[in-house]
Amino acid sequence: MSLISPFTTPVLPTPPAVPTEPIWRLSIEQYHEMIRNGILTDDDPVELIEGWLVYKMPKNPSHRVVTRLIREALERLIPPGWYVDSQEPVTIGDSEPEPDVVVVRGNTRNYQDRHPGPQDLGLLVEVSDTTLARDRGSKKRLYAGASIPCYWIVNLPEGHIEVYTDPSGPGESVDYRRRQDFKRGDDVPVSIGGQEVGRMSVGSVLA
Repeated sequence: MSLISPFTTPVLPTPPAVPTEPIWRLSIEQYHEMIRNGILTDDDPVELIEGWLVYKMPKNPSHRVVTRLIREALERLIPPGWYVDSQEPVTIGDSEPEPDVVVVRGNTRNYQDRHPGPQDLGLLVEVSDTTLARDRGSKKRLYAGASIPCYWIVNLPEGHIEVYTDPSGPGESVDYRRRQDFKRGDDVPVSIGGQEVGRMSVGSVLA
């Protein structure tokens, strides 16, 4: 038997590496069934991305504040026939991400039996700090492949908003063909349904 001194830091086991062998991917139907049966609950910090259960990073105070400011700014700009939601699921192929802010066609009562899909989405916004690599990687690929017309990454570490437009749609080289960066002092054009509906001051939403 070995004794551990109270002044000795115990050695924690190394977390397992991401498996290199094929792993079973979940369908949207299987994911929903897990939620219906209580296997996954609102307390589980995961979202479904390309069939994988992906861990959602904890949100720091600046992330929360910026998300709220962007939602409020968009609510002042969007035209009738659209509404703004935040951190709620949207269904895209084999994925069900929960964007930080989303502009959705219609009103929330239209979605009592399903989550909004690509055809219902005018703008997706991800507020990025520790998730910047994912938001520029799998999330951007997912949204471009689904032909989401406009995708914003609010880049907190670098203090600007990246606006991605002209999605490629599904294919071998999935991406947005155009990127524009807007920094403090700039106004970001807000386009919904193919039309500019107003502009948002970057400085007014970055905490």
